Amino acid sequence: MTKALINSKIFFFFALPCEAKPLIDSYKLKKDTTIKPFSIFCNGDITLTVTGIGKTAMAAGVAYTQALYSENPNPVLINIGIAGHQHQPIGSLFLADKITDANTGRCYYPPLVFTPPCPTANLLTFAKPQQTYPESALCDMEASAFYETATRFSTGELIQCLKVVSDNASSPAQNIQPMQVSALISEQLPTISVIVNELTKQSEIIKPQDSYEFNQILRQYHFSANEQIQLKKLLSHWHLLKGQQKAEPAIGSARNGKEFLKLLDSSLNEAEFYL
Repeated sequence: MTKALINSKIFFFFALPCEAKPLIDSYKLKKDTTIKPFSIFCNGDITLTVTGIGKTAMAAGVAYTQALYSENPNPVLINIGIAGHQHQPIGSLFLADKITDANTGRCYYPPLVFTPPCPTANLLTFAKPQQTYPESALCDMEASAFYETATRFSTGELIQCLKVVSDNASSPAQNIQPMQVSALISEQLPTISVIVNELTKQSEIIKPQDSYEFNQILRQYHFSANEQIQLKKLLSHWHLLKGQQKAEPAIGSARNGKEFLKLLDSSLNEAEFYL
């Protein structure tokens, strides 16, 4: 494995090569020919994976890529691709603020701790291409699997889905051509770059998982191995919202590690409500 890959901090995930091509060219990414299950491209801090179409392919691509780079703390993970919408103009860019799996009904709400440079929208993920469009939502085939899998490897604020409208009621999906897809995403590169920069800044705010505060809390309370993983994620989330303010004094008196996690999670939910 190359040093460039080990140092990667930003991970892009695309279903299709034509979706990925503009970013491969823009960031001058080179394909890693030693990796066979997926097409993976890299350059310095950036790794890009082309997973293939559908939820299963996306989930596998995210898990496979992150398994290779598990030493990277707080990575930025971004899914970019095309989506359908009933009436939004072709080429419009949206950041998903709610992702719903149309088959299971599960919903995910990617937290936003910066003002996005583009509109936000609901996103529905289907198992099959859609011939009709829900009135108020984007439609794709990967986002719910991307988000659910990605949250195993980073904090929610650093996991985002960006979708460019490729089809609508006036221009159905069967009209889409690969060159058109590349052109649509190319037009949005400046806005994509702003979002990447914002997420990178946020990732740098988060303290390392082996921080002094984390070790302090471990000395005060007992946590199982799984609870320690939860604590790391919650502390990362806390410092994104609260900056340098320590979490432990704000929690009050917890009797054990399990109660500490519950109180910390409750405090974070309340802080997000008042943002």
